[in-house]
Amino acid sequence: MASERSEELQLIILGSGTGIPSLRRGSPGLLVLSDDSVVLIDSGPGTLRKMLEVGITCRDVDILLYTHAHPDHVSDLVPILFACKYPDCPRQKDLLCMGGPGFAHYFDQLKDIYGPWIDSPSYHLEVKEVSENEPPFHDLQISSKGMAHLPGSVGYRLDSDEAKSIAVSGDTDYCQNLVELAYESDLLVLECSFPDEKRVQGHLTPSLAGRIGLESRCKKLLLTHLYPICDQYDVVRQCKEAYGGDIMVGEDLMKIEV
Repeated sequence: MASERSEELQLIILGSGTGIPSLRRGSPGLLVLSDDSVVLIDSGPGTLRKMLEVGITCRDVDILLYTHAHPDHVSDLVPILFACKYPDCPRQKDLLCMGGPGFAHYFDQLKDIYGPWIDSPSYHLEVKEVSENEPPFHDLQISSKGMAHLPGSVGYRLDSDEAKSIAVSGDTDYCQNLVELAYESDLLVLECSFPDEKRVQGHLTPSLAGRIGLESRCKKLLLTHLYPICDQYDVVRQCKEAYGGDIMVGEDLMKIEV
């Protein structure tokens, strides 16, 4: 694992795309690195390998956070747990795995299918459904709210001891919960699945992302979860019609200091 850390939070985009195959953008996955914690938010297919490209292994992660159970967000969960059992270097430290309402049942179904292949004999695995205000974890305060996507979809906010904050929407349509979750955050990571001209219910467009950025008063906006069609449009221009702050378009392996 990369050993150099600062007192800032660092966000690394492992996958800036969706479940649609793309040579440019992998499926969703985000790393948040603090002074004491490594947090992985979603793990679509290919996440394990992308982690190695930035110097992080599955043994380094302290918390797995899942926004919802669509395949492009959870497909590498089983491979992560399977890799943690590798006998030459098995995982030793505890692992916390959280998702929204219904996530515990989803995980029970995985255990029914995979059985001992995802057991954790060398470490303690805690699987739970996240509450809106979790107890502090190491140097992070993790909070969540329900999002307007699937039943049980949640967004997350991570606040560090150094008063830095990152909010992550996961998949969602516009909703007041997201505005509240992201209020005055240093960095807001928003899905931006389709351009304004191709709006799909349950997802954000650039103008909706800009509206959320404006109403939440976030300091910086990062657009991700981009379907291939987004590369044919100026999504930043569309977003700027509502939000006047700093806007970035996510790319795989992009690193952002907060």
